[in-house]
Amino acid sequence: MSFRSIVRDVRDGFGSLSRRSFDVRLSGIHSRGKSQGSVNDLSDHQASLVIQNSRWANLPPELLCDVIKRLEESESTWPARKHVVACAAVCRSWRSMCKEIVTTPESCGKLTFPVSLKQPGPRDNTIQCFIKRDKSNLTYHLFLCLSPAALLVENGKFLLSAKRTRRTTCTEYVISMNADNISRSSSTYIGKLRSNFLGTKFIIYDTQPPHSGAPIQAPGRSSRRFYSKKVSPKVPNGSYSIAHITYELNVLGTRGPRRMHCIMHSIPTSALEPGGSVPGQPEVLLPPRSLEDSFRSISFSKSLDRSTDFSSSRFSEIVGAALSNDIPDSEKSKMPLVLKNKAPRWHEQLQCWCLNFRGRVTIASVKNFQLIAAQQPAAATTAAPPPPTSAGTSQPAQPEHDKVILQFGKVGKDMFTMDYWYPLSAFQAFAICLSSFDTKLACE
Repeated sequence: MSFRSIVRDVRDGFGSLSRRSFDVRLSGIHSRGKSQGSVNDLSDHQASLVIQNSRWANLPPELLCDVIKRLEESESTWPARKHVVACAAVCRSWRSMCKEIVTTPESCGKLTFPVSLKQPGPRDNTIQCFIKRDKSNLTYHLFLCLSPAALLVENGKFLLSAKRTRRTTCTEYVISMNADNISRSSSTYIGKLRSNFLGTKFIIYDTQPPHSGAPIQAPGRSSRRFYSKKVSPKVPNGSYSIAHITYELNVLGTRGPRRMHCIMHSIPTSALEPGGSVPGQPEVLLPPRSLEDSFRSISFSKSLDRSTDFSSSRFSEIVGAALSNDIPDSEKSKMPLVLKNKAPRWHEQLQCWCLNFRGRVTIASVKNFQLIAAQQPAAATTAAPPPPTSAGTSQPAQPEHDKVILQFGKVGKDMFTMDYWYPLSAFQAFAICLSSFDTKLACE
């Protein structure tokens, strides 16, 4: 029996068992009475016992470790990597072993589990993605590139989606893990992006709180229209501001290309220092919930985030402090990381502004940009290795202050590439790129 057959047998066997258990719980939701609920609980308990006592769940730890390691090494790219996810869904012992062997994107450079979308990308390699825009539905879908030719055939692994909603005083982009159901009432809602009226300032909201040291206020109180019983206590009950994005005023384009700054409140400047890390990385993307809780969570409050602060003085204060030479380096390392767009150069022959995207961007657009750190920590004296190109060839060493952390650009009518590196996550990079799509009345 081949190794791949074993994995397929495990996935199919437990998949059918999970579907039967799902049908039992779903039928119980539409019924009333304590007796029916007791039957459902008993069925769930029996299903759990069957899984925990099966021959696959009782594999010796040494053999299980060898199976998962071989699978992790052989199935290194999508779509074959779905077998690694299937193994993590077998039972608790398999899930624990997968968590030990399958590392974060920062270490292995791979996106495996959904939680990887909110974990920092790799330090030395790039994660190449593309965004597909649908103007008719005002939606945006983020895909992981599966091959260098993925853009030509629009073939990729779906990661995230967003839907644009225009309101009276602002624009909102709701971000979800579901390609079709993009709403705040969905159980796959993970955050949003909100702009001011002019489209010059944006705030990124996350459903999960950042690390304890981040200078972020607690979320606002929930609406009184909903009782606490209607929302599962395991579901995040607020939105947390994790980043601010600002575009400088540039009426009629008299000041050249767009200029932008990103203040990453959830990432300290020390994360770019040698040996630095991003604190408070999530272990799960969505809290575990029962099926009943998923249906109850649809009654979410309409607005649970704290008061929106688009104050220009607040933006200028943080950016000015990051660039100031009067603040000690020890204090700067504790401040939020500030990113700025890399200034393009003027090409005399082409008579246009140019940036080197190393072949990943093919169409000139005002939306194209590259983000670098506004000011590197003093401890970062050695330059990090440059990211490889899509062909895997090496690049000449570049100064640390010019190291690109996120780049975004146009390759088709409604196709855009998005490449990101540490310390940004896919969720943060996607939200920043969404801000470039928004109409900017005072920046064009």
